[in-house]
Amino acid sequence: MSEFEIKLPDVGEGIAEAELVEWSVAVGDLVCEDDILCAVMTDKATVEIPSLVDGVVLSLGAEIGDAVPVGSVLIRLDAGGGESPEPPEPQSGNIPLEKTARQTLKNAAQADPRQPSSLTTALKGAPPREGDRPLASPPVRLRARESGIDLREVAGTGPGGRIVHGDLDEFLLQSRPAETDQPQGGGNDVITEVKVVGLRRKIAEKMTISKSRIPHITIVEEIDVSALEELREQLNQTRRDDQEKLTILPFMMAAMVIALKTQPTLNALYDDEKNVIQQHSSVHIGIAVQTPGGLLVPVVRHCENRDIWSYAAEVKHLGALARSGDATLKQLSGSTITITSLGALGGIATTPVINYPEVAIIGINKIAIRPVWHDDQFIPRKMMNLSASFDHRVIDGWEAATFLQKLKALLETPLRIFVERAE
Repeated sequence: MSEFEIKLPDVGEGIAEAELVEWSVAVGDLVCEDDILCAVMTDKATVEIPSLVDGVVLSLGAEIGDAVPVGSVLIRLDAGGGESPEPPEPQSGNIPLEKTARQTLKNAAQADPRQPSSLTTALKGAPPREGDRPLASPPVRLRARESGIDLREVAGTGPGGRIVHGDLDEFLLQSRPAETDQPQGGGNDVITEVKVVGLRRKIAEKMTISKSRIPHITIVEEIDVSALEELREQLNQTRRDDQEKLTILPFMMAAMVIALKTQPTLNALYDDEKNVIQQHSSVHIGIAVQTPGGLLVPVVRHCENRDIWSYAAEVKHLGALARSGDATLKQLSGSTITITSLGALGGIATTPVINYPEVAIIGINKIAIRPVWHDDQFIPRKMMNLSASFDHRVIDGWEAATFLQKLKALLETPLRIFVERAE
């Protein structure tokens, strides 16, 4: 027997460990080089770990949900008779971080077409051979596992038979048992324990840190967005084919860039261990995005150098990557201030939780037509509340209120956004 170890690679500067969120193999399984062995998560980025050799699984080094230190053994393989194969540099399974699910497929597509594999077969659109691992991103696999779904029973409608979240929805819908009459006041109470792992655990940890360390102050301000909505509709009607449709987000981002010029304290990170406030000259806005696996915050960088059309294009691009599970660690980190919105479900007011270690977050609530007193009568206006939370250790109430009043003035007279950006 020739034993070969696969270790957790260096998954990023300053990162000492990653959480194991999925095993794709079990003890006794036969694996081939480049077969996916497991998936790990760190700072919301999911990385799939492939095998470096052909072999049989001897042992697994961790369980789902375990925090695995960088350099520790993930799996041991029997690499077959003869001498142990030489591992590629760097040794002992130190593979590049960027070998994610999509990049693994890309590499397979570039491989020698005379050497067929399940990946190249799937890329050509042919159904995978029996026994092949179904094609799906790590978030889809995690959701399937938590829902008790065997992906081998799910028909994939994505490229090359790739299973997407819509396929899981359809599978669950078709497999739902027919409703039956239950006796009133009776029935069995089934309790299911679901281990909190992966993205959901990362979110729980970050929210706990934010609420335990940051004394939040939340201010709600009412905004008349009637003129803004009229301008937005006009711009959408005259936009070019290569321009994305405008939502309220690009206008909010542009207004924030202007308001932050006079209040740079809000565009900052607070290192409460060193007691240092890091004020940034560039504005990197995080956009909270709801994904099937939980909330992610991709970052639109250097917003001070963009226009509203660039905002719209980048928000759509990053949102799609986040929902598909293909966003990189760089795209999910580095924000200096965050916007969160629930769209039409936003309610009248919210109390958003600050994206630690930032010092401010702006929450957009739903737009509704409300009666507004004007001169001597009530008139219908499109109204929206902004709910903004601030780190009260860094931001005083006066500063927070001043910032919101500036946003209010810009959003209620949207042409000022374009005038002041040009100054």
